[in-house]
Amino acid sequence: MSKEAPTSVKPVQNAACLALFGDSVTTDHISPAGNIAKTSVAAVYLKGRDIEAKDFNSYGSRRGNDEVMARGTFANVRLVNKMVQKPGPMTLHVPSGEVMPIFDAAMKYIADGSALCILAGKEYGSGSSRDWAAKGPYLQGIKVVIAQSYERIHRSNLLGMGILPLQFLEGEGTESLGLNGHETFSFDWGEAFSTGQEVSVTTSTGKTFATKSRLDTDPEIAYFLNGGILHYVLRNMLKSAEAKK
Repeated sequence: MSKEAPTSVKPVQNAACLALFGDSVTTDHISPAGNIAKTSVAAVYLKGRDIEAKDFNSYGSRRGNDEVMARGTFANVRLVNKMVQKPGPMTLHVPSGEVMPIFDAAMKYIADGSALCILAGKEYGSGSSRDWAAKGPYLQGIKVVIAQSYERIHRSNLLGMGILPLQFLEGEGTESLGLNGHETFSFDWGEAFSTGQEVSVTTSTGKTFATKSRLDTDPEIAYFLNGGILHYVLRNMLKSAEAKK
């Protein structure tokens, strides 16, 4: 983290789609919750550290372990990702054509230097507020979410982690725009952010469409420019400490 906050954020280019969701994907679908399944990516991680299955316990009991929680993000067996045929925590890694766990696909994209985005329908992040529903996507390399609408607190949590929440324009969505998640997405937000501004999106197939930035207030823009609320607080603490010298 630099000492000074950036005055702008470089637009995300050629972001791969990690998952394409429909309406009402809740924080229960996104956030690590419940017992750690013995066949899950988190279980593989724990087994690799000589932890027996009987001691896996729940994600809640391991919520302080970012390695486990990152692997438990989007790990709900009822998750419906339109990029694959069956419900569950799987996705299509488009470059290889291989279906694999969402976390594994995210790590492959990160290793290749690709940014990631999520496409979603209405009421994305509805349900109870869960901080790991934003922390987990951040650790999986997600930079942008485009949804038709957001649950209020989840939208705030996303931008608090430095993830840009964008909203399809009224009457538009993945189906009307013909998006299937196989595209890559480039985002153009100009030199600086303003509240509720329009962000242009261009896909690798040549389609261009407008979205609305859901950075709704000036403080939210400041959080995003800092890379998230934690960076914002740390920089302000540093300035305060220096001012007292």
